[in-house]
Amino acid sequence: MLAIQKFIKQRPYLVWYVKDPSHLNDEAIVEHVLNYGNWEDVRKMIDILGVKKTAKIFSQQVKQKRCNYHKKTKSYFTLYFNKYA
Repeated sequence: MLAIQKFIKQRPYLVWYVKDPSHLNDEAIVEHVLNYGNWEDVRKMIDILGVKKTAKIFSQQVKQKRCNYHKKTKSYFTLYFNKYA
């Protein structure tokens, strides 16, 4: 099991409706952590994936027609990744 999958499996409150969270891909994990996680969850995920990879996934997701990020989350992390990635 990869570190990111182990990470999400230890945090069932982020993916409460998924039967087996260890099968989620990186994109789904990033979306759930940024939308529903606390700062410690975000920091830990960035430590595992790296800030550049996390920023790349986030930017691809927000460019899509249908974006699942909350308005404030999208705004904050756009600024955050523009500064740190």
